[in-house]
Amino acid sequence: MAKGFFITGTDTEIGKTTLSLALISALHNAGYRVSTMKPVASGCTLQDGQLRNDDALKLIAACHQDLDYNEVNPYAFEPPIAPHIAAEQAGVQIDIQAIAKRMHTMQTKSDYCIVEGVGGWHVPLNRTETVEDLAIALKLPVILVVGLRLGCINHALLTAKAIQNAGLAFFGWVANHCDKDTSYIDKMIESLEQRIDASCIGVVDYFNELDAKVVGNKLDISLLLKDQYY
Repeated sequence: MAKGFFITGTDTEIGKTTLSLALISALHNAGYRVSTMKPVASGCTLQDGQLRNDDALKLIAACHQDLDYNEVNPYAFEPPIAPHIAAEQAGVQIDIQAIAKRMHTMQTKSDYCIVEGVGGWHVPLNRTETVEDLAIALKLPVILVVGLRLGCINHALLTAKAIQNAGLAFFGWVANHCDKDTSYIDKMIESLEQRIDASCIGVVDYFNELDAKVVGNKLDISLLLKDQYY
């Protein structure tokens, strides 16, 4: 069975896609075949009559494989709103077990499968299940993207505790300087390192336009290849 990671974040628009692309780049450069999924996406646009998500398209392109879009992003919704609301409006039930089956298929195409979540850890996907339930079903080690901005320490510690309470392997976290106006970044990172029981696998500086290859070079690839989480 191929390995992989589930990418979650302390919030939406926090850098999950950038980190996912960076992981794909780092693993690809290390000689591994990589597949990807962004199972649920809101804010999609019509392209050739089909709903497509820009981030999902970027993930597919980064894998250098002929991946079926509908396998990568089976639940695509047009309104840029919470996924469970978008699904209800579309008359669709997001099926976590169906996503898990698609991921197992995707894993046959690769050495690692990078799965990007949607929103934060407790974002609802349907009437009874959340992103946490999806992560539990996929059984992948979790990487948390912490967006460095005011309030992030509380958000990060709550999310880290929830991941561990779910019984999942908490692989590590990435500090993403996503707000150029945030000060005391070093102090924030130090506070998180003291309190999160998982490795910081990278610190992403602020860029006007983030480059996945640059970010990938900042990640500790030796940590990514450990077998202890499988």
